[in-house]
Amino acid sequence: MRETFDIPVELIKPNRYQPRLDFNRESLMELAQSIRENGLIQPITVRKSGLQYEIIAGERRYRAMQMAGFITVPCLISEADETQMAEMALVENLQREDLTAIEEAKAYVKIMAESQLTQEKIASKVGKSQSAIANKIRLLQLPEDIQQAVSERVITERHARALLNVVPEERHDMFKKIVGMNLNVRQTEQWINGKVKKHEEEMKKPKTKGITRNLKIALNTIEAAVGMIMKTGVDVHKKVEEDEKEVRIVLRFPK
Repeated sequence: MRETFDIPVELIKPNRYQPRLDFNRESLMELAQSIRENGLIQPITVRKSGLQYEIIAGERRYRAMQMAGFITVPCLISEADETQMAEMALVENLQREDLTAIEEAKAYVKIMAESQLTQEKIASKVGKSQSAIANKIRLLQLPEDIQQAVSERVITERHARALLNVVPEERHDMFKKIVGMNLNVRQTEQWINGKVKKHEEEMKKPKTKGITRNLKIALNTIEAAVGMIMKTGVDVHKKVEEDEKEVRIVLRFPK
């Protein structure tokens, strides 16, 4: 059994590779109270860093002990190098399922930048496929406010992945529709797939004459009505056709 050392709180510093960006204060207070009553069941893991010790795993427990007023923390001392320290911090959080998708994506990017690990090697170390790592990292292509919405669980990771299929200049509008209309993932994917298909069809067909202002208002009204219907949970399949003479809109509803 490895030896445990009681190290003064002031000599311990956070892990610079800590992937978790947000520590819930209420949750920390609950953990602090539990530690006061029962003690720290599992020591944190640190490594020597100059005259101090850097946390490898257990930063949440460390913060809770600070909050509980302890002046020393039970620690296991590891000889981990930079890459191993980053990997251990990431794996610990992944195993606890504490990370948001955005925190996880940023952690992968940071590890690749500072340790020269490839997506394939990271995937092997964390027990995921390379495509899963790549899909997480792609989320960082979204604007900061949409990334924040994912982190705060305003929208899900699958909502965010669907938004990547929307041209960048339209992502904010689609994001507002998802939130404003409370679209679930399936409705979001159907809506976006429809927009993508429509855009592709418009790019293929010859240009027709412009539509009048009144017709635009009518089409926008129909679009809003379809959105309200989808919000009730009813699947609506909309098809728009246009030629030189008219615009045809076909709505299909399942029985």
